[in-house]
Amino acid sequence: MKKLLMATTACTLVASAAFAESHASEAKIGIILGFTGPIESITPAMADGAELAISEVNASGTFLDGVTLVPSRADSTCIDAAAATAAAERLVTTEGVVAIMGADCSGVTGAVLSNVAVPNGVPMVSPSATSPALSTAEDNGLFFRTSPSDARQGAVLAEILAEKGITEVAVTYTNNDYGKGFADAFASSYTGTITLSAPHDDGKADYSAEIGALASAGGQALIVLGYTDQGGKGIIQASYDTGAFDTYVMGDGMYGDTLFSELADALEGSIGTVPWAEGAGADAFGEITAAAGIQGDSSYTRESYDAAALIALAMMKGGAATSEAIAANLLDVANAPGEEILPGELGKAMEILAGGGDIDYVGASGVELIGPGEAAGSYKYYTITGGAAETVSFK
Repeated sequence: MKKLLMATTACTLVASAAFAESHASEAKIGIILGFTGPIESITPAMADGAELAISEVNASGTFLDGVTLVPSRADSTCIDAAAATAAAERLVTTEGVVAIMGADCSGVTGAVLSNVAVPNGVPMVSPSATSPALSTAEDNGLFFRTSPSDARQGAVLAEILAEKGITEVAVTYTNNDYGKGFADAFASSYTGTITLSAPHDDGKADYSAEIGALASAGGQALIVLGYTDQGGKGIIQASYDTGAFDTYVMGDGMYGDTLFSELADALEGSIGTVPWAEGAGADAFGEITAAAGIQGDSSYTRESYDAAALIALAMMKGGAATSEAIAANLLDVANAPGEEILPGELGKAMEILAGGGDIDYVGASGVELIGPGEAAGSYKYYTITGGAAETVSFK
């Protein structure tokens, strides 16, 4: 990917000159997330996080000699590839966005990448599409993500279960690229016995049949690799109603305050993982979101802020608010060498880049992009106590 990005440098210079001549006063960034669908309770905070970064860049007054960044939202639905593709097409062809912050869920992200982003040369930075399959997708150097792949999360979940002495589990996963990839990654790392690994569909009113099969297979715990507002929630509710399982192990798609509070009794003592960070960047993000009245401790809010920030910083590094400048410079601003940049310091970053200096964007999630635009990342291991998630450790 590095070689491909270097090859676009000449195009970037041409685009920069064209942009300077046009005297454009604004550039649009698409924000495509599942504002309806199985994760709709967490996407508003994700969008707020991305738009906070955009507002911070605009407030700096130093972005590309007065260019204003304008966010434009669209609904990915999380699960409907055709709807997500149509929404992304509108962003690109009608709104004229130069980049996409998104999409969110892995299946729709892959659809938008292949059907819209690659044909139109528009870069995407997803805060939450974690399918391992996206690591090898044909992207022409246009796809990046600020959350780590589930290839790693599967190993982390397996490690936690080994630490807890859980040697036999049943697994249910949402029936799409995200769920299947996550389930496979977990299975490849887990040294215990998987009694049954079965998919479930989102949007059903009754999951008793799925729970019946999982309960018959048995296990010390039920692994739920689904979505917080639909199938995953329905699975846990059906299990609780029938007494099938009393301990649940949840993947990142299940992390949501609404789920934890509404199913507090069912989830008491259950555990899970979600991409998260600690340290100076996370602390700084907490401060700026609190000041802005944004729910900064929701899942993928940090990664969304970072995704939008990287898009803007890559434009600044390339000297143009163009798709080409973003693709060519995003890895450079994300990684060392350079002065480390935390949330709330985007104005400082703009000044450094304007002066020809280098930055290393650390951001809210400890950004470090490896391989083909992959995020190294870390995970919060948590337990549910009294209807809320309590951090156990970071992995």
